[in-house]
Amino acid sequence: MSGRLAGKVALITGTAGGQGRAAALLFAAEGAVVVGTDVQADAAAETVELVRAGGGVMDSTHPLDLADEDGVRAWIDDAAARHGGIDVLYNNAGATRFSPVADTSYADWSFVLRNELDIVFLATKHAWPHLVARGGGSVLLVGSTAGITGSLTNTRIAHTATKGGVVAMTRQLAAEGAAHGIRANCISPGMIRTPATEGDLLAADHPMRTIARAIPLGRIGAPEEVVACALFLASDEASYVTGANLVVDGGWSAVLPGA
Repeated sequence: MSGRLAGKVALITGTAGGQGRAAALLFAAEGAVVVGTDVQADAAAETVELVRAGGGVMDSTHPLDLADEDGVRAWIDDAAARHGGIDVLYNNAGATRFSPVADTSYADWSFVLRNELDIVFLATKHAWPHLVARGGGSVLLVGSTAGITGSLTNTRIAHTATKGGVVAMTRQLAAEGAAHGIRANCISPGMIRTPATEGDLLAADHPMRTIARAIPLGRIGAPEEVVACALFLASDEASYVTGANLVVDGGWSAVLPGA
């Protein structure tokens, strides 16, 4: 353990699996007290057990709907009271639906905005006073390559809008947080192999299943590769970094595809 987050209290949303579980394990291994939450209670509890089995410190509130403002406020206020404050908020959680614009119902549009934009706003809003009281800290948002490029192979009008919004929110939070010592940064993953992507974008019948051919590094990313970047942004090593959008996609969005 190198202790890059020693002494810090880190709140992470969506810790039941995927990148959220990987983040909980890594942040705890680096010395943070991790406070998690997820709508999936059993898997969230399993993450706590895994962290503790590895010698880390973690507690979790689950199940929690992160669009329930009273529940979010209570989760954050209780965590701050138990642990003496908050140093890091990692807005990892999200849920999406993919569809082309003409086929996107208002219900689906609203679902994606609720679960990819509203939940980020609510957690950040209610963590903000605690970060101000702490005299600073780090807010991490999770964007996507979907927030910076369109796609011919994945129809995702709502997801594109929310992730573009997350990138924009990051810049505004950096502006508003600077006077308080609060840094706000975004991690934008490309194609990452998680239970969610295995069930849709990387499924055998999806046109994106062969996307690794278009990625300069030639492979799909792993959750651990994303959260390693989040660790840097959350740590004091990134003390002069705010308002940044770090793209973690193997070079996918940096180049045009070959012929």
